[in-house]
Amino acid sequence: MDAALYPLMAAVEDTHWWFSGRRAICERMLDRIPLPPAAVILELGCGTGGNFPMLARYGQLFAMDTDESALSYAAARRQAKLARGALPDEFPFAAKSFDLVVMTDVLEHLDDERAALRVVRSSLKTHGALLLTVPALSWLWSEHDTTHHHRRRYRAIELRSLLEDCGFAIDYLSYYNFLLFPAIAGLRAFQYLRAGILGRGNGDHDLRMPSRFINAMLLRLFSSERFMLGAFHIPIGVSLIAVAHV
Repeated sequence: MDAALYPLMAAVEDTHWWFSGRRAICERMLDRIPLPPAAVILELGCGTGGNFPMLARYGQLFAMDTDESALSYAAARRQAKLARGALPDEFPFAAKSFDLVVMTDVLEHLDDERAALRVVRSSLKTHGALLLTVPALSWLWSEHDTTHHHRRRYRAIELRSLLEDCGFAIDYLSYYNFLLFPAIAGLRAFQYLRAGILGRGNGDHDLRMPSRFINAMLLRLFSSERFMLGAFHIPIGVSLIAVAHV
């Protein structure tokens, strides 16, 4: 991700509908995972720490990111033991074992996704769990993906195969952000056509805060998906979510 975006992320991620809605969905998924009472949890690619208040409720929290400026924002929350690192080769927690590893929109940034997932698997205790989200569908690629340094977007069949190849047993895998999918797909198509006409990208991103009313409306709609996810497998959406174990 462009380093200039971290201050923007830190400013909006506690209230922006996308981050808040994703947290609500992830929390619902975590409630379905049989974690021990004092779980040892690792968040990889923690960014500026927006997930910390949620994750810290489930146990002792450790976190890692590649960017020092992101870690400085995360450290201000005082809710996790932090370290700088980069998967797969720079993993500062190799001596520890975890009950849960969380990767929210991280895997798509990595050059060697398989090697990274094998490191994650080796860090989990027996029956330890992985909660993973990634952006979906390559044809939804936009300037947001470019400015966030994404390498890829995934189809469900690709993510399932990748996780299984890396030794994970999948408990649940589904698309999500499906209620807003038609609007977002239409917006991406418009952005693609605009970029084609102009002949260049515009460095756009999705970290701007909408008005309070629009933000509340989008949050209510997006977060309502948590009542369907876990019970149903959604056939299409802007993102994918998976729960797997070793």
